[in-house]
Amino acid sequence: MKNNKILIIVAHPDDEVLGCFGTIAKYIQQGYEAYTLILGEGKASRKTNNYKNEQDILEQELQNANNFLGIKKIFRKFFPDNSFDKIPLLEIVKSIEEVKDEIKPSIIFTHYEKDLNVDHQITYKATITATRSLQEESVKEIYSFEILSSTEWNYPLSFQPDVFFDISSTLYLKLQAMSFYKSELRKYPHPRSLKGIKINAQYQGMRVGLRYAEVFKSIKVIK
Repeated sequence: MKNNKILIIVAHPDDEVLGCFGTIAKYIQQGYEAYTLILGEGKASRKTNNYKNEQDILEQELQNANNFLGIKKIFRKFFPDNSFDKIPLLEIVKSIEEVKDEIKPSIIFTHYEKDLNVDHQITYKATITATRSLQEESVKEIYSFEILSSTEWNYPLSFQPDVFFDISSTLYLKLQAMSFYKSELRKYPHPRSLKGIKINAQYQGMRVGLRYAEVFKSIKVIK
């Protein structure tokens, strides 16, 4: 029986939308089950006097965006924002293994190892560690994605995608999901704006003769 479960593993709320929601929308339309694991709290490094209320708003935005797309379940951890490097790697690895062992996905989407954001880097490393190719391992495909305002801000640029996923029919779903994250959206020309997201999808699609695309670096593909 085919394993049609996908797990998205990200550091912060909204990374899942920015990284792969156009692609995930197509997978869901094809009958796949998709799950999201958010490892970090998402607001602590930007603490204000209104932090508690802002965190509550972000959590509701997270629920709304994922429910809108049809994510089957959200798994939530609360490692400190922009401080994953202060947490023992094994602790993060075990958090991933716990979720992975529960749902047994065949495909994982996660961060790129050389993103500017340290939480992204450690999420990648923990994911690779948690999915070692043992005989009983369910995960057969792992892909890294770009995150606007992180991947392209780390110089020298090194993200070289080798998988281009046509999202011409689902970009609008990605943009609608991102529109729920009002606290995370910025005004154009910031890359984490709705216009910036669309322009990037257009550029990536243009590279391979598509209207819009999401791009990935294949990390492990077992066929």
